[in-house]
Order: sequence, then C-alpha cells, then structure tokens
Amino acid sequence: VQLQASGGGLVQDGGSLRLSCRTSGRDFSNGILAWFRQVPGKEREFVAAIKWSGGSIYYTDSVRGRFTISKDRAKNTIYLQMNGLKSEDTAEYYCAGTGRGLISTTARLPREYDYWGQGTLVTVSS
Repeated sequence: VQLQASGGGLVQDGGSLRLSCRTSGRDFSNGILAWFRQVPGKEREFVAAIKWSGGSIYYTDSVRGRFTISKDRAKNTIYLQMNGLKSEDTAEYYCAGTGRGLISTTARLPREYDYWGQGTLVTVSS
C-alpha cells in the first residue's frame, strides 16, 4: 500500500497551494482518507478528512473556510486546496488512510489510521 503526497512548497502569506495524495495497493471504498500536519516538537495535528464513499467531510476549526479537501476516485487521489495561507500553517503535511469507516471524532485521531504517506513540506513566509 502506498500513499504518495506531493504539492508542498514555499508560498507567501495569503497565498495558495494544492496538495495531492495518490493511493495504490488498497481499496479504501469503505474507509476514509485524511490530511494531518506536524511541526517539529509538536504532535501530529488533524487537518481534514473525507470518506471515500459518500459525502462526509471533516475539518479542524483553524482551516475551515480556507482549506478544501476533495477526492477523485478515478485517479485514486485526494487533494487539499489551501487558500489564505498563514505562517501558522507551516508544517510537514501527511496524508493517511484506513479501510475502516470512522466518524467525526475518531477521524481526527492519528492512531486510527493504518497507512501513511511521506510528508510534503509547506512553508508560508510572512
């Protein structure tokens, strides 16, 4: 199973980036895929999650209204469109997946995910 994250980079305050996470080797039909982020010395933080089947989407409060998570099932890929970026969004971003159907509360917990991609670094300069 592979989750391949890409799209990170350096952007100015207020700018935009789109992250992609392509999955292979696992059917996530009944599961959920998510984005987390982490800065050195801090715990991994939930950003957003989307159910592979159905329309359930979850966001952490700090990104709601600025970030949009979406999926392309034909491409086995999820995206994170990040607009209005702030310096506090600077982090290594990770995509994660599980074949289990999580609910809003459990979808925010890193321990609930079985598969992780490598990180992609997002740096927002002020």
